[in-house]
Amino acid sequence: MAGFTIATWNVNSIRVRLSQVLDWLKTNQPDILALQETKVIDESFPWQDFQNIGYQAYYAGQKTYNGVAFLSKNPLGKIAADLPNLQDPQRRILGAIYKDIYLLNLYVPNGERVGSEKYFYKLSWLSRIKDYLEQSLYQYPKLIILGDFNIAPTNDDVYNPVRWDEKILCSTPEREKLKEIIGLGFYDSFRLFIQEQNSFSWWDYRQNSFMHNRGLRIDLILISKALISYCNSCRIDRAPRSSDRPSDHTPIVCSFN
Repeated sequence: MAGFTIATWNVNSIRVRLSQVLDWLKTNQPDILALQETKVIDESFPWQDFQNIGYQAYYAGQKTYNGVAFLSKNPLGKIAADLPNLQDPQRRILGAIYKDIYLLNLYVPNGERVGSEKYFYKLSWLSRIKDYLEQSLYQYPKLIILGDFNIAPTNDDVYNPVRWDEKILCSTPEREKLKEIIGLGFYDSFRLFIQEQNSFSWWDYRQNSFMHNRGLRIDLILISKALISYCNSCRIDRAPRSSDRPSDHTPIVCSFN
């Protein structure tokens, strides 16, 4: 398999963050970037700006909320924004084929608060994703799931586990749903390598959270077993979070040789 680099970034509005994404792409040159929370309808997606710097854009959006996209140096195949068992009007899913690898870009529902209607919707949504992936692995042994999972996998991914204990993003049922997905045969690429303690991908805008590194790691790149031997690095790029008017998330970058 030829080497490539893939990244994920919840940009929290592609209109607001367009120049930042363009600059980041020009500097880092990943082969593929998965975006979440683009927050634009398809007709308004700035595909021409990305084409001008050598990236093809594939997207599924809606006004004001949600929205996912792939930016790729090479053509992607079999683009799908809906799953057979999950007809969701919210644009949170984008599947694509890169060579012999199936890519699934997810913007997992936040869930609002533990016990809310949106929380139970989140758990049901994750169950359907798990059922779909269980079938997909037979067809595509090389599979990458990436995006904003809105779940911190363990207490090591939380700046203050006591404060976040059983709160949204850290509750046991949410983590169990993520474990079920990983248990199908996936690996958290970030944890395949030695990482600095207190490595996070999201920081609240309030209370100078980024300055004090009060964050959570909720953006993930999960890879199937067939890709393990090719994966040679995974890192969090904190630099964009220091920009003017940044997203509250920052990119995760995974490389394969």
